[in-house]
Amino acid sequence: MASSSRCMFHLSVLLLLALASVATTSSLSPHYYDKVCPEALPTIKRVVKAAVARECRMGASILRLHFHDCFVNGCDASILLDSNPTIDSEKNSRANANSARGFEVIDQIKSEVDRICGRPVVSCADILAVAARDSVVLLGGPTWKVHLGRRDSTTASRTTADADIPSPFMDLPAQIENFRRKGLDERDLVALSGGHTLGFAQCRVFRNRVHNENNIDPEFASKLRQTCPVSGSDSNLSPLSPKPASFDVDYFKDLMERQGLLHSDQALFNGGSTDGLVRTYSSNPRAFWADFARSMVKMGNITPLTGNEGQIRLDCKRVN
Repeated sequence: MASSSRCMFHLSVLLLLALASVATTSSLSPHYYDKVCPEALPTIKRVVKAAVARECRMGASILRLHFHDCFVNGCDASILLDSNPTIDSEKNSRANANSARGFEVIDQIKSEVDRICGRPVVSCADILAVAARDSVVLLGGPTWKVHLGRRDSTTASRTTADADIPSPFMDLPAQIENFRRKGLDERDLVALSGGHTLGFAQCRVFRNRVHNENNIDPEFASKLRQTCPVSGSDSNLSPLSPKPASFDVDYFKDLMERQGLLHSDQALFNGGSTDGLVRTYSSNPRAFWADFARSMVKMGNITPLTGNEGQIRLDCKRVN
């Protein structure tokens, strides 16, 4: 009888946890600001459009900020916090130091949205999510309905950023496990990696690939060695795909030609379980667009802070 009671208790606890998880996710809504501040999303789009017009590379940078934010304790704008006596900023992590950029655009959006709304009602986390979507659309990619209602964290974790943000040096099993821990599957991994159709990478993260790896097109490697010598020039840039300001499927075509810039990129097409998805996306832009949009929504819903959790920051760089 006692054993039966314990079983029922454990089942009840599991049920409550499951319901809590569903409630947190379902509390996000594409219509969250419709009545609170209907001009919020158009304002974000306007500022992003101006920023990308000034520098097309900015679209990829904003998309990357959202990605790196969501992989560290969920999509809570922790990546935006500066260091202080109690916060070791994620900006200083291996993946972000001297690399993550676009913070000034997010600050500009926050200032403008708060002005238009008349008060700080839009979270920095939601701004990141919407700005990422708008950046992709402006560069020719798909759109999707961003689920809104996230709140901002009151802390950050450089240690967690170092541990959880996917590394450009990861092999396929490590990438699959990294994504699995965030509730993302292999399709999400390949689709979201397709975001590398946009932007650039620094020499320091592809040096070993172009000088020492074998699964690389020799002519491609030779050309990159001019940009990225054996030593020095760490911050020299190379595009992640041939048209780094155009959201297309060339990234996947390159992988099939052994022209992935990063080790982690080429690992997606190297005789493993994700080869089929790379082939599909390389010849079917519609499939890539649909899966990318679906995976962005899924990633954007990783453990958001909602309700009375966290806060709406007055300044995205600082806790209130």
